[in-house]
Parts: sequence; structure tokens; C-alpha cells
Amino acid sequence: MASLEENFPRGGIQKKPTEGKTPNPKLERDNLFDVCCFMLFFLLSQALCEGMLLLGCIKEVSDYELVVSLPSGLSGFVPVTQISDAYSKLLSKEVAQGELLEDLNSLSDMYSPGMLVRCIVTSVEKSADGRRSIKLSIDPKKVNKGLNASALASGMLLSGFVSSVEDHGYLIDIGVSGTHAFLPRQKAQNYIKAVKRGPDLKIGQNLNCIIVEVKNEGRVVRLSVDRSEVATSLATERQNWTLSNLLPGLVVKARVQKVVPLGMKLSFLSSFTGIVDFMHMDPEKSMNYSPDQVVKACILSIHPTSKVVRLTLRQAFLCPGGSPNQLSNDRMGAVVEESTVKAFYKQFGAVFELDDGTLAFARLKHLSKTRKSFKPGAFKTGCKHKCRIIDYSLMDEMCIVSLKYQIIEARFLQYQDIHTGDVVQGKVFALKPIGMQVKVTDGIKGLVPSMHLADVILKQPEKKYNIGDEVRCRVLECNPAGRKLILTLKKSLIQSKLPVLSNYEDAKAGLITHGFVVCAREFGCIVKFYNDVKGLVPKNELSSEPISSPDKVFHEGQVVKVMVLKCEPQQERLLLSFRLSNKPAPEDKKEGTPKKKQEMVDVKVLKKKDSGLEVSILEDEGNVIASIPTVHLSDFVATCKLLWHCLQEGDVLPRVMCLSDKGDHIVSFESRVSILSRKSAVISAVQEEQIVRSFSEIQPGMLLTGYVRNVMPFGVFVEFPFGVTGLAPKSMSDKFVTDTKDHFVVGQTVIAKVMSIDEEKQRVLLNLKVSECSSGDSAAESFALLNQYFKEMKEIRNLLRRRGKSLHITTQGLCELVPGKELQLVVQDVKEDGSALFSGSCVTGLTVTATRYHLGDKNIVPGEKTKALVLHVDALTSKVYVSLREELLKQRAKQRLTENSQHSAIVQHIAEDFAVVSLLDTGQLAAIPIASHFNDTFRFDSEKLKVGQTIIATLKVVKVNDHGVLLAVQDPAKKKVFVRVRNESETALEEILPAVKHSLSLGDTVTGTVKSVKPTHVTVAIDDKLTGSIHASRILDEVPIGSFPTYTLKAGQKVTARVIGGRDVNTHRYLPITHPHFTRSIPELSIRPRSHAVFSGYLVSSQYNILKNWLEVEVAPDIRGRVPHLLLSLNTKVLKHPEKSFKNGQAISATVTGTDVTETNLCLSLTGIQSLEQGTITVGMVTKVTPHVGLTIALPGGKTGKVSIFHLNDTYTENPLGDFKVGKIVRCCILSNENGKIQLSLRQSRLNPKSNSKVEDVEITCIKDVKKGQLVRGYVKSISPSGHSLPSSKQIRKPDEAPRLQVSMGFTWDEDMNAMDIPVLNQKEESSESEEEEDLQSKKQTKKEKELEKQKKEKELCKLEAALMDPSRQPQSADDFDRLVLSSPNSSILWLQYMAFHLQATEIEKARAVAERALKTICFREEQEKLNVWVALLNLENMYGTEETLMKVFERAVQYNEPLKVFQHLCDIYANSEKYKQAEELYHTMLKRFRQEKSVWLKYASFLLKQGQTEATHRLLERALKALPTKEHVDLISRFAQLEFRFGDPEHAKALFESTLSSYPKRTDIWSIYMDIMIKHGSQKEVRDIFERVIHLSLAPKKMKFFFKRYLDYEKKFGTAESVLAVKRAALEYVETKSSLADP
Repeated sequence: MASLEENFPRGGIQKKPTEGKTPNPKLERDNLFDVCCFMLFFLLSQALCEGMLLLGCIKEVSDYELVVSLPSGLSGFVPVTQISDAYSKLLSKEVAQGELLEDLNSLSDMYSPGMLVRCIVTSVEKSADGRRSIKLSIDPKKVNKGLNASALASGMLLSGFVSSVEDHGYLIDIGVSGTHAFLPRQKAQNYIKAVKRGPDLKIGQNLNCIIVEVKNEGRVVRLSVDRSEVATSLATERQNWTLSNLLPGLVVKARVQKVVPLGMKLSFLSSFTGIVDFMHMDPEKSMNYSPDQVVKACILSIHPTSKVVRLTLRQAFLCPGGSPNQLSNDRMGAVVEESTVKAFYKQFGAVFELDDGTLAFARLKHLSKTRKSFKPGAFKTGCKHKCRIIDYSLMDEMCIVSLKYQIIEARFLQYQDIHTGDVVQGKVFALKPIGMQVKVTDGIKGLVPSMHLADVILKQPEKKYNIGDEVRCRVLECNPAGRKLILTLKKSLIQSKLPVLSNYEDAKAGLITHGFVVCAREFGCIVKFYNDVKGLVPKNELSSEPISSPDKVFHEGQVVKVMVLKCEPQQERLLLSFRLSNKPAPEDKKEGTPKKKQEMVDVKVLKKKDSGLEVSILEDEGNVIASIPTVHLSDFVATCKLLWHCLQEGDVLPRVMCLSDKGDHIVSFESRVSILSRKSAVISAVQEEQIVRSFSEIQPGMLLTGYVRNVMPFGVFVEFPFGVTGLAPKSMSDKFVTDTKDHFVVGQTVIAKVMSIDEEKQRVLLNLKVSECSSGDSAAESFALLNQYFKEMKEIRNLLRRRGKSLHITTQGLCELVPGKELQLVVQDVKEDGSALFSGSCVTGLTVTATRYHLGDKNIVPGEKTKALVLHVDALTSKVYVSLREELLKQRAKQRLTENSQHSAIVQHIAEDFAVVSLLDTGQLAAIPIASHFNDTFRFDSEKLKVGQTIIATLKVVKVNDHGVLLAVQDPAKKKVFVRVRNESETALEEILPAVKHSLSLGDTVTGTVKSVKPTHVTVAIDDKLTGSIHASRILDEVPIGSFPTYTLKAGQKVTARVIGGRDVNTHRYLPITHPHFTRSIPELSIRPRSHAVFSGYLVSSQYNILKNWLEVEVAPDIRGRVPHLLLSLNTKVLKHPEKSFKNGQAISATVTGTDVTETNLCLSLTGIQSLEQGTITVGMVTKVTPHVGLTIALPGGKTGKVSIFHLNDTYTENPLGDFKVGKIVRCCILSNENGKIQLSLRQSRLNPKSNSKVEDVEITCIKDVKKGQLVRGYVKSISPSGHSLPSSKQIRKPDEAPRLQVSMGFTWDEDMNAMDIPVLNQKEESSESEEEEDLQSKKQTKKEKELEKQKKEKELCKLEAALMDPSRQPQSADDFDRLVLSSPNSSILWLQYMAFHLQATEIEKARAVAERALKTICFREEQEKLNVWVALLNLENMYGTEETLMKVFERAVQYNEPLKVFQHLCDIYANSEKYKQAEELYHTMLKRFRQEKSVWLKYASFLLKQGQTEATHRLLERALKALPTKEHVDLISRFAQLEFRFGDPEHAKALFESTLSSYPKRTDIWSIYMDIMIKHGSQKEVRDIFERVIHLSLAPKKMKFFFKRYLDYEKKFGTAESVLAVKRAALEYVETKSSLADP
């Protein structure tokens, strides 16, 4: 074979052209064409064959298989039996034994998605549905079958699997027979730490191995799995690779031979050629490849027969051990509106470029619904298509998409899309004994168990169901991870409207739902719900009448309605009842609710405000004041604004309902005012009791009517009547939500479905999807909305008509105009965009407009008279939309129209809530609704209706009423939906006013028209050229606090004003009347009746000045002020976000506290003048956090105060300062204010003295506050030799010993230290207030005082020196210990005391540093002393460190000491600190590493017995006997028996001794041990029996003498005189017997 390979290389060496012959270019082109065609997608299912080697990427990991992504978008699976031989043997062993093995790890423990593996195709099979099942293997014996021992070379990169774990490394199975591969432990450490899968490699784990050394002609190889070595490995010619043993995953250096648009041809390893298709070129380099260019490539696959090698140039594969890029979860299943065709391949499919620039592939069958409907012309390069991402190929780093309409529109694409309780459509796939398989979609299959095929048990389901039948099921259980879907066909469950019970947490007492019986016994019935939730119906709750035999009344599978009585979610216990009558009647629940909240009332408008109406309830004779927020005037946002605009003070509003008497909702504009609503949908829901009054009544699955409270970027908050609020997350719509504000507005009526409830946090999660919240009849729902809209419009029209002659002429005109009315108009103007403006006597004061489309073909000029038809009247903006089109104006014979008849219609005008259409056959106008549901608010541009578009409309009202149009709905089958048009917000730019010379002077009265209204000023046009300004303070005499004065004026309003000054044109600075440029200034005007001063201010900027920390205010045009941050409010919520509470132009009331430094601005306060007296409660801002001390707080008025750590809370906490950061706003109580030093308290008991809440740690101000037996908790202030100091105002001391830290060896941290006997060097103790900053004033001292002080210091110094010289003195400081360890550097006990000294002060790092010093200082010969320090350091890390730091110290200790001792000490440390799991793991490691050490087995046995694991100890003895040599067995059994006597089962211990002595009767040492133990633990009878057996043995006289003596001593101690004589007689008999035998 070798010679054949050399002479006839398969796919490698190119023949050189013969001299004199020119190559045939046509032939070359043909060959290249063939190569390119074969090159692309030869790995598709048609080209796959058994034996093909591939590089794959793990996609999913389950218990029994690995799903592997292959090139070209394919997937295969590796069964659990195809991992490796060692793993398969462990599996077989586990099955044979029937119990779990310690060494056998699951696939998920060893493999994870994204790992690259080498695999070989073992079979390709066709399934029943036509799909191909690709079975793979990663067994190295199959993957590396081309390799033999002689072919192995240093540097080769192979796949290996761990087959055995040894003491110094691992045996690796590389699949080469006759070769033993070994991986040293040190070479695997970095890899083990990087993958983070435990402290050791596992049997069956896949590794990328580099051959480091080859010995004995390949029979022994040494490997490395170091990640850096693997990542940089390259396959080279020196490694002697051939086509028969070439492996996928090898990285090679290749040379480009040919480049074509579809890919290129490479040569590598000098003699091989391979192909790269364009999908596997480097995307960054694209087609920038040239012949002879050298590139790095990775082998993807090798065909077994043709030996075609496929390679990739993608960067993710060029570093072995890496992983390809993965698709983000949110992209899976995404619909891409426009994807561009990149390339089309007639036999395979097309490649697309998606909207984010990534490539995607669609197989041929996914390009169209059927092969017949497929049109190749639609897939030319550049064509755009709509597609959906259905999968992701990891090996191609490319999305797999589908263009099939049914897949794009599919509700479910993957198991994650399906939720418990969903109703799904499916097809019967197969009928089996366990049930029926249903195919929901191509990739989703479910099982209907036999019990759930119908409401009753079917004996012959095949008679009812046939394969291919369409069925409607409900999801009982869905487990996406296990791809498990359980369905039911029971109609009672499918049609149930009751809440779905899918977890125990939702089972609240009183909940009524449907379930099905799974068991009926004499004790009652077990009922099952969704997600395997089960509950018990006791016998007494089965019925109101007693039932003797429940199994005869109820049958398995029966659907029942039950009520929850009690639930314990943690124990998964559920108690149910079939007696639904126990539920409290609805009338009972209503007792506590005032009837007024459900009655309809009429109200009278008292006052109009920006946020709504202030009204009085007429029923209560106007005594009750309430409010109707603007958003609650109607279900329609546009109608709310219109109704507010039309209503006047004194108007009566009928049919209003009270929702809440709380004043803290979005709709409230004054506190403690009842909230009323005119929303018809909300009122209907309340009247029909489809509401919840409290959080406890909410159940998942409920449909509730509410209104949008707030719109946030992450979702929408919805409020329901009576104050319950929920959140609809961003995924609230059936369409993709980019911006929540595009979908919903505040105040909008919505219908929400309750998805889940969080009882603990009182949170409700909602769903606003139309598909979830709709009844299913979109035509009926949309018509109901339209009908309600026109009903409300009719009420508004009647309201305006009732006012009669008092109406403005414009309003009268609006009342008379209705759609369909013909008008005689005069063209006023034609705009550039083609639209026109009209005027006429019938439309005085209104803006009449026609778009270019509605002018038709007419060329009109200003002044021309024309006829026009009214399309729509917008009363809010006073606009009338008309049309001049002939088809609308011409008279037609009236036809009889019938309800529900369908007509073609043309869209003529689009309003906010409806569209006006004209019927093609009659020309009549009809209105169709835009939205099909309250929640249906968003349309993509392509879905919006357009003027001129033809639609099919179904008539619902065929008579023209007051509103002038017919009512219809769009045909649902052809409905085009579109978004509601919203008005653009006003521009915020200031106008640039021209400088015009004028002759106005102070006091002149002028008349002008309001030009624009801004928050702080109003611009007025005095004449054509001159413009003036009215400041907000010059509009009203009495300004309501919180109002916006400028908004009382409207654009276009006529005003009479008085000149009070002027402003500079450029700087807007206020000018005095005597200024030389006053005649060229902007006149400053006032419309106030009087001109006296007011103490109100108006905000200048729309935002709080964060940088300067103040609020800027204008009191008058020339007077400004500033309000510091802390003087804005006493409410901390306001201070946290002042920009939310203070808006541009808002009126406020302030107190003048002074002027600033420049004296140009007033200093103001909104909280009055603050007095910082003792007991005052104020607000402050944290400016400094001092660890272990407390806080520094800035107070109003520029003062600062301090808070002691003791005054932060009423309860002791471990980290009292953790909740405080610089800048936090807090409420505080002033404890004292002396000499400018302010002491504060944040205790709640100080801030809210009236609250009855219990104070856990009461405040201690003096020694009298402490009572005997009281538990006192505090923070350590200082430590002295006599005790600890706690930070109260009077120190509370308790002398005590320093705490001891135990070391497992038996010594203590502070051995020989007695804290009570230590001579005190300095009796002066620190005050508890020593850490507070105090200014000590030095006093003048006399000469005598100075002399006395000097003598005192000298005495203290002498005393200190004497104490230091005292040999009995114990160390008291770090310096003392340093002196001691210098004198005795090898004494471990001194070092341990030094460590204990630091640990008493919780200075962990210093203690560590001392230990490290000790290890470096102690002489290396003093092994035991060093070991003591190592053990102490292990103890320290175990108590104060982390598991990671402990392991690091342990590894070092093992290296520097005898390993067995270190292991034993760590086991003791774990056991003493009750870390039993870690101890057990360490013992397992010891048994593998020190299996020949008897002490290890005995220590582990002692540990197990102490834990009560007797059976495990018995098994351990069997293992120990196998591991240890025979000579150790007797001693081992004896030691085990002794341990059993102490900690385990004494009877088993006796049995061990008896069995040993029966085998070894002459082992006197065992007899002695047995005797000693029985004397201690056994009865006297048992002890005498043993002695009797021993003295009758045939032993040496010396040993018999020993036993007789022991027997005699025992009887003397515990026996009687007779028993003593009996022993003596037995001894004499023995002597006589021996003497007679000795005589001849």
C-alpha cells in the first residue's frame, strides 16, 4: 500500500505539463467548473457516507447523546456508547451493578455546547418523515483508526479520552493499538483550572493532546494538554501525515493555487490539495486572496473514498481548542423583513445577507411552499425577501433561514415558545400504546397520553383518530431542555376559561380551577393539574353528601372543577375540595365596599385644570369634591382632549363612576380626592364584576380592563380600578417592540392578561398581546370600539348644541358640519405640496384644507369658487378636511344597503381613531375603525392604510345618523392595519425677536395678539413689526401654587397690556426706562389688573441645575433668586429627583432668607427658615462616610453635622455603613447643637417617635439605661487589656479573656497566655468619643506644673522599662512579639501566639504575613515546627479565607511537608469545622493516593462512624482488605472493631473479633485487646466467657500465666471469693496438667 501511495497519490501531486504540449484551456475550465460544483455542499446529506471524518461542534448535551453541528448546516448525534471504551465499560458496570458509580460522570459534566470534536460518520439513515439521521462516533479507536504506533511523531495534535486516573497523571486513550499514552498531572493543571470542571480530569473526557515525546517506537508516548501549546500547534511535513491518517481539526499552512468566485483550491503539507468554499473564507478578507499566497487553514472533513479534503479559513477554527461564535438567544426565531440574495445554487438553496450584515443559508425546500411554486427568477443576486431564522450552524457560523410563509407566520418555532396552558393546533403523527404523537410544527412534537385522548377513556382510539388528522390540544407540560411536550385533547380542559394552575405558588386558598382525577381510593381523590401539580381531595370534601366508595363515583381521567382549600408550596402539598359552595358569596365580599364606588353618578364641573376636572357629585348636593383626570374622560385619547376642551365650568357630566378614594395615582392632581372615570370599558368591567379589588384576588390567566399608568423603556405599568397595578414587560406586543412609547400612551385604556404573581414583592406581570387578550372575533371588537367612539362624539355635539346662543360662531359652525355635507367654498391659497386652503361663510373661523389627492385633476387658483365635500371635522384643532374629487361630488341614485353586506371602498381620509372610506358602488361615506382592539395600537409602515387604497368593507350600520357616515369594518381576511397618527410636540426653541425702534414709554397701554406661549414668558405682536414680551409674573394677581400662569393665554388671543419696562435685544437683560437704548428694546408688558409685589417665583430652566445644585427662580423680570438643594422640600423623594417635581414655568411659594455673595440674586427657601435646635427633624445629604466611625452630613443653611455609627439604626447590623453613599438624601434628628458642633441621629425611633414599632437595640445614653440580663449589641470602639469598649455615650466594659482559635493538632493559639495576669503598662483608657474631632485649647502652665508633669513622665518611663525587663511578662504588642521571635526563631508556639494576637484584632492579612515570616524563618530541619505553622495557616484560611485560598495553602503545604500528614490535618480541620462534604472528598483523594497506608483507611473509618455511616464503614473495610497486604489484615480488622465499639455497632464489633480469633486463635495481642474492650463495654458474663475460652487454649506457659493473672485480677476486682478460688483452682489444674505431661 505504501508503494501505491507514493506512486499514485490520491488527490495530491499535480503532474507537470509535458514539454512541447500546451494545456487545453477548455479542458481546464471544465475541470475547474466540476471542482467548484463538487466543492460547494458536497457535505450535504447526499454526499455524507459511512466512514467520513468531520470536525463538529457540540450543539446540545443530554443524558444519553451529544447533538453535534456539522459543516453545511447539518446536525448529527453521538450516542452515549460512542464516547470511548473506558466510558462504555463504566456504563456497563453501572448497569450490571444497578447502582451509581462514583467514577462515572454524566455527559453534561464533561461536555458543553461550543466544544469542537473530531467525529466519524457511523451510519446515515432515512427516517419516516424523509429526514436523514446522521449517527456519529467520537471514539478515538474509530476516529484515529488510520494511525499506528510507528506513525506517531512529536508535535502531533490528536484527540484523546481519559481512560484512567493515576497518582501522578492520567492514562489517555488515543485509539492507537499497542500504544500507551500518559499525561503527567503537572501538564494538566493549567487546563483543569481553565475549564473549571472540578479538581481532576474525568474518565471519558475529551482532550486535544499534543505528543511531547515518543518512546520505544511509539509504544509509549507522553502528552500535554496545555492550552497555549495546543492553540499554537501546526501540522507539518515532519510529522509524516498521509491521506490515510489525516485528521479533521488539524491546522496547516497552505498555499493558494486557484481562486474562483465560489471558493478556492489550496495545497498543503507539500503534497496534498484541498478546497475552501466561499462560506469558509475569512469574512474580513473576503475575496482578497491571490495565487501563491500562504494562509493558515483548518481541515474540516476528509471523504473516505474520494479523499477530497475540505478546509476552512475562518479565524475561530485556526486555534485548536477554541470554539466558534454563537448566535444570541434573541435572534433565534427573529423575522428579517428584508434579506438580500447573495448567491443562488440550483440544486441546494440560496445564501442571503441579513439586516445586520451576517450571512444566512436557506435550503431549497425552504425557498417556497412547494417545488411547483418555486420560481428561480426571484432569487437573483440583489433580490430582497422576507425570512425567519430557524437555526444556526455553528460550524459555518451562519444562520439557517426559511422563506416559507407558514414558518414566518408560525406562532411556535421552538419548544421555548410554548407555555403551559397554551392551546395549539397539530396533526396526528402516530398512534402508540402509551398515547398519540402530535406534530405541532416541523420541529415540535408532543405526546397526548392515553388518558387525555378524550373526556372519557378510549379503548380503541384508532377509530376516532387517523394519522394526518388536525387536532386542537392544550399544553399540560412543556420542558424545553428535555424537548418534552405533554398535551391533552379533553374538551373540558381546552374550553375551560378558569385560571391555569401550573405551580404550587399560584394555588391560593379559594382559587377555583379545572383538573383531572388520576386516582380514586377510599381516602379520597388525587387531582392533577398542569406541570404535574397534584392535590388531594379528602373524602369529606368530595361532596356535600357522604360518599362511601369514591372509586365507584369518580373515574381516572375525569375532568373536575375544584376549589383550593390550603397549599404548602415548599412541601408541594395541596388540599382541595369539590364542594364549591363553601366559597364566600360575592355579596359577602362587597360588604366592606361603599356602594358609591359602583354606582353611576352625575357630576358638575367646578374648575378646569391642566391635569383634569375638579367636580362636585350632584347626588350629595355638591358637598363631595372629586376629580376626573383628563385621561379618564373617555376610552379614546383624542376624545379625552376634545371633551376637556369643550367642557366649561358649570357643565354637568352624566354617568361617571368612582374608582378610588386614594390620591396617589397618576390621575390625581390633588391629594385625598376621590378619583372618577368616564371610561366606558372600565365602567362596564366594574359593573360586570370583572375586576379585582385587592392583590389577593388576582389569579393568573385573568383578563382585566385597566389603563396605562406609566410608560417606561422596559415596559408599561397598567393600573386597574381600586388601585391594583401591574407591569407588562417590553415583550408586551405581538410585534417586536423597539420603543414602548410607540405602542402605548399614558391614560390609554387596555385589556391585560395576568401572567404571573409575586406574592412576596406584591408584583403582577401582565401581557398586552392582542392574540392573548382578544376574544377572537376581531370584527365585533373593532365595531364595538367604532360605535362607542361615535356615541361619545354625539354626546359632545349635543353638549355644544345645548349651550345655544352663548356659543362662539366657530363652535356653532363645527356643530353643523358633518362628513358628507357639500359646501360652497372659495380657494384661499394653494401650497407648494399641492394642498389647498379654503374659506367661506359657512366655515368662518375654521381652517378648511384639501390634500393634493383630494383636489383631483382640478387646477384651482386663489379666489376661485368651488364645491367641496366634507370628509372629516377635527373639533379640537378646528380643522375641516374636504375633497373636490368628482366621484364623491356627483349625485348617484340611492341604493338599498343591507347590514353585513360587503363593498369595495376607497380610503379617503385617515383620522386618529378611524378612517373615512367611500363605497365604490354608491359613493357614500363610511367610517371604519383603525384598531381591532384596545391594545391594537402599533403598525409598521408597510401595514398602514394609505389614502387612495382600495379595501373591502363590511357594513354594520346602514343608516346615516348625526355623525354623517355609515359604520363599517374592514374585511378581516384582507385587513391592512396601521399606526395611530400622533401630533408632533411643539418646538422648544426660543424665537429671535427683531429690534424695532418704537416710541413707547412707561405706563403706555397697548393691544396685541398672543404670538407664542412659553413656560416663563408670552410673546405678543403689538403691530406688524413690533413685538413685546409678558413675563409669567405679570399675568395674574393671585397665582395658585403649582400652576403655570403663561398657559392661561392661548396663541391668537387678543390682550390689552401696559408697558412696564424693556429688555435688551441681544442679552435679554432688563433695562431701566432711562436707558439710552430703551426705544430700541423689546417692550416688557404686564396684563395684571394691579401691580403690587407677590412672593411667588417662576422657574427659569426646565431642569434642576445638577452641576450647581440649586433651583433658579425668577420673581420678576429683573429679580432672580436661587433655592439651594436642601431647601427645596422636607420630602426625601422630592430631593432625590427635584427635576421631576419642579417644571419650567411652575409657580412656587418661597421665603427670602437673604442675598448671595454677589448681592445680585435672592437666597430663597421652600421650607421656611430652618432652626437647627435640639430635637428638630430635618433633611441632609451625606458628604463623607468614615469607616468604623460614622457619617458627615450637610444640613440646610450650609451647616454640617456628624452621625455616630451607633445612631445609624435602631437595630445592630454587621455592616451599618453599607447602605450609605456620598450624595444620599436622609432625614435626621438633631441630638445636640453646642459650640457650632451638631450631633445627629438617623434612628427611626428618633425620626418617628409616635410609631409603635419595637426597637431591637435601644439607645443607651448613660449607665442607668443598662439593666441586668439585658442583651447589649454594639460596635467595638477600642480594645484595651481589660476589655472591649462599645460606642455608647457611657462606656460599658466587661473584662474577658481573648478568644481562642483551636488548631487541629491540639494546641491553642494563645497557649501559656493569661490575659488576667498581664501587668498593665498604661491604665489610661481611651474615651468612647476619642475618634471624634475636637479642638483642644492649650492652657498656660506654671513652672511648678511643668516640673510635676516632667517628673510624672519620668516615673512612667521607669515603670515601662522595668516591665519590659520582667522575664515573666507576656507580650502585649507587635513589637513585643518581634523581640520574642528574634530570640527564639524556631519556636512555633511563639509564632502561633503572634498570629493569635493579630486575629484578636481581626487583622487577618497581618496574621497571614506572620505565618509566611515563620515559614521563611524556622530552620528547615525543624520539620514538626514548620508543620505546626502550616496547620495553623490552614486553620486560618478555613475560618477566615475562601475555599480558593485554602486550596492554594494546601497545595503549597503538600509540596513542603510530608503529604500524608498535611492531608490528615486538613481532614481534621474540615471535620472540626463541620465541612463534612469537603472532608469526604478529601478522604476519597487520600484513598487513591495513599491506598497502601493503613492509617488512612482507619482515619476515614473513624470519620464515617462519627457521621453515623455504619454501612459505608463495612464497605470500606472490604475495600481496605483488598488494598492492603495480607500481613496487615488482622491488625486492620482489630482496629476497625475497636472503632466500631467506640462509635458504631458493638455487636458488629464483637462479630469482627470473634471471626478474627477463630481464624487466629493464638494471637494473644488480639485476645488482650478484646478483653480490655469487653471489660469496658461488655457484661461480666461475656467477660468471664472470654477468660474461660482463653485459659483453655493451648498456649505457651508464659502467655497462659499472663492470662491467668489477668483473670484473677478481674475476679478480685469485680467477682466474689468463690469466683477467685475457682480461678486459682483452674490455674492449679493447668500447672498439674503441664507437670504430668513433662514427667516421663
